[in-house]
Amino acid sequence: MHRFGEAPRYGDFPDPVPENDNQLLITMKAASIKNLDKGRASGAHYGSHGHLPAVVGVDGVGVLADGTRVYAMGLTGMMAEKALIDKSRYMAIPDGIDDVSAAALPNAVIGAALALRYRAGMEPGQTVLINGATGVTGKAAVQIARCYGAKRIIATGRNWDILQTLPELGAGEIISLKQDDEAITKRLKELHAISPIDIVIDYTWGHPAELILNALKGGGLTNISPRVRFVTVGSMAGEQIQLSSGLLRSSAIEILGSGFGSLPREALVQLNVEILPEMMQWLADGKIKIDTQAVPLSGIEEAWQLNENNGKRLVVVI
Repeated sequence: MHRFGEAPRYGDFPDPVPENDNQLLITMKAASIKNLDKGRASGAHYGSHGHLPAVVGVDGVGVLADGTRVYAMGLTGMMAEKALIDKSRYMAIPDGIDDVSAAALPNAVIGAALALRYRAGMEPGQTVLINGATGVTGKAAVQIARCYGAKRIIATGRNWDILQTLPELGAGEIISLKQDDEAITKRLKELHAISPIDIVIDYTWGHPAELILNALKGGGLTNISPRVRFVTVGSMAGEQIQLSSGLLRSSAIEILGSGFGSLPREALVQLNVEILPEMMQWLADGKIKIDTQAVPLSGIEEAWQLNENNGKRLVVVI
């Protein structure tokens, strides 16, 4: 990355050098391209690179000196032949998973499993609505909610082709966000009346979030509403919504966010110790799946411009 807001370019860059005994040099194999990476590269993200030029990529899969395949967050950029990691903050990858899938899964886990487990406090038997379920992380959330024991999973999205594949992943109901507002709201109210929605995991924010919140609102003393935890993870439909005070006063709706700044320390500690190993094993066992599109490191500039509108995670192969 040579300038904020531009696509990174393939070229020579000095190999990083460990500065102390807590740092390990690894040989990289694969790293996914995510909204987080693009946000940091734009210069607008709070975690943007401090000095340029710099190597992009916050995490990835690589090989230690002894040949062990590992996933780790990088101390340096991970879309390179070599990178530095913290020797106490990585996890070994189980057999049966290729490098591309292993690199693609963790970000989806952070955006789905951590939101369900630590922000929504999901329990088996609950009804979960995944808003924006046709993206990579939304598809993962459907599968993880199923594995966590959801009684019913409702999925919304704009991509009808992908939306129709979600029942095989665990969704019991699909709702197209391309319908008119009245049709969407009517169906949400019907489903909420049949089996109250306990949790909403939201990847869109914006207008779809407004529709859901208004569909789930209660009616005060005449219509006491069940508690709903609305957890926003992304904002693909816009950063702002209109939210009335009356909606919150008349409902037992709790609005929370899920991201590195809002997750408890326990979640980040358990990520590599418990959560990711479990999800990786589920991936190896076929309990969950993640769709990917591999691109070579030499084609990073072109790949950076691609959009993940096909439900596949872009992964750079080194």
